[in-house]
Amino acid sequence: MIKRNLLVMGLAVLLSACGFQLRGTGTNELAIKELDLSARNAYGETVTQLRQVLDSSGVKIYTGAPYKLVLTDEQESQRILSYAGAGRTGEYQLNTVLSYNILSQGNLSLIDDKLEVQKVFIHDGNNLAGSDQEANDARKDMRRELVQRMMLRLQQLTPTQLAQLQQTAEAKAKAEAAALEAAQKAEAETPRQSPIELPQQ
Repeated sequence: MIKRNLLVMGLAVLLSACGFQLRGTGTNELAIKELDLSARNAYGETVTQLRQVLDSSGVKIYTGAPYKLVLTDEQESQRILSYAGAGRTGEYQLNTVLSYNILSQGNLSLIDDKLEVQKVFIHDGNNLAGSDQEANDARKDMRRELVQRMMLRLQQLTPTQLAQLQQTAEAKAKAEAAALEAAQKAEAETPRQSPIELPQQ
């Protein structure tokens, strides 16, 4: 018994030493301490939950922050996985894709990516109320998972990474502006061809 307890304690120490944490027990410590947050659906449940989690993680959310997280789109789709004819009972899969963009203070795009979550639920044609409730519960779980995944993405960002992304975005914007200016200059310097005059008959 003592040997087993020592083994369990030893494993726990090893796992914690290599950074392993049980889901839900870790901290939501972020390198980003200030963030502007917006969404296409400004009062949607996903952005509301994300704002609450960021706030509880010590992130100050305000307009004009150094970085801006924009939830650009959230699409849900549903498909039948299996169908059991007579009783009209079947498995359905819900799929939600959340597209987002992280912008610099000058509105340069630093990260343009998306998150995707899936959930399977049972639809019983003989119990529509129960099936609707199960679908709603599945959607809540998916939203919670989307917020967790977004927090994980944000946790992985360091000030160094953000500074590098900012430099890359600025260089790209500068190159695009120079290319546009060169194209406009070339067009301005190209002699305009006079309209062809047809001989009078």
